Amino acid sequence: MHRALLKSFSASAACAAALLLLAACATPITGGAPGPAAEAPSLKVGDRWVYRGKDGYRVPILWEETHQITAIGPDTITVSITGKGTMGDFQRTETWSAPGVVRVGAVFETETDRFEPSLLRFKYPLTPGETWSQSVRNTDQPRGPYGPIQRQVSVGGYESVTTPAGTFDAIRMRIFMQLDDETFWRFPTQCNYVLWYAPAAKAWVKQEQRSYYREKDTTSSALVPGQNATIELISFTAGGG
Repeated sequence: MHRALLKSFSASAACAAALLLLAACATPITGGAPGPAAEAPSLKVGDRWVYRGKDGYRVPILWEETHQITAIGPDTITVSITGKGTMGDFQRTETWSAPGVVRVGAVFETETDRFEPSLLRFKYPLTPGETWSQSVRNTDQPRGPYGPIQRQVSVGGYESVTTPAGTFDAIRMRIFMQLDDETFWRFPTQCNYVLWYAPAAKAWVKQEQRSYYREKDTTSSALVPGQNATIELISFTAGGG
């Protein structure tokens, strides 16, 4: 849940990171059955989603997080996110220009960024077979010698997904992402996520997150595993009265 945390990992974790590298180099395969495009949801103040997450390899990191719409204005949607877990509590506030269009929010774990241009978390209507790519900068971070966040999203078809909140007809999406955290001693973090978006829940209901980075030591090509997370919806409560 925290980038600064170096998770303990075994040889099997390093192997998983190598497989992630191979997947990221391949053409995204999202799978799923044909179905209608998902239009932007009609969000209401009070809409509330609670998720349960598990990360790590030998020692699991567990948490629950709550996302709630707290205000909706002409051009701003405000979302409160709070969480509690084995690594402590966290909170942040996201601001969206519209559903799926994030001005301030998190793209990796719990860190809050200010995006320029706005991050297209979801590009509605979500149409099976569509892809989009984006290069965005965190304006809270000074411009440096290394690149911005690079993100590629592929929209697949529908799958039946069961979570603690129930069974949903959900659109499977794959996200490849390169972060803006390169330094003089390491290359940027590479992320390979699979996400299931359920129109009935007005949000994603499950994510599988894998990430890694490489060190710039020319004597070794070892991958350093990062995320190994699964996050699932445990409840959704509609707002608006």
